[in-house]
Amino acid sequence: MEYETRVVNGVAAVIVPRGRLTMASAPELKALIERAVGAGRTLVVVDLGATAFMDSSGLGALISGLRSTRTAGGDLRIARPTEQVSMVLELTTVDLVLGPFGSVEEALIG
Repeated sequence: MEYETRVVNGVAAVIVPRGRLTMASAPELKALIERAVGAGRTLVVVDLGATAFMDSSGLGALISGLRSTRTAGGDLRIARPTEQVSMVLELTTVDLVLGPFGSVEEALIG
């Protein structure tokens, strides 16, 4: 799993996980979100367009990230989930809490 992180407009962080978001790689996503929040990023967007697979550990990292961002007065949003990731979100009804956006730009606007 590889991650790309970039800052947008000085207040938002976009994190792009590439590969399989599983028990082995989810802790790194959680840490990246926490670092972004710690650096004052009030909005974190996780771009899932390059995430081929996500299991319950990846889902847990997203939920943990949502909790971290909201505790800091911000928000976590997800964008461009792949078909498999969308299925996991729907089966667990997490899509109702983290309504996916069609693009990173839409997620940044909200």
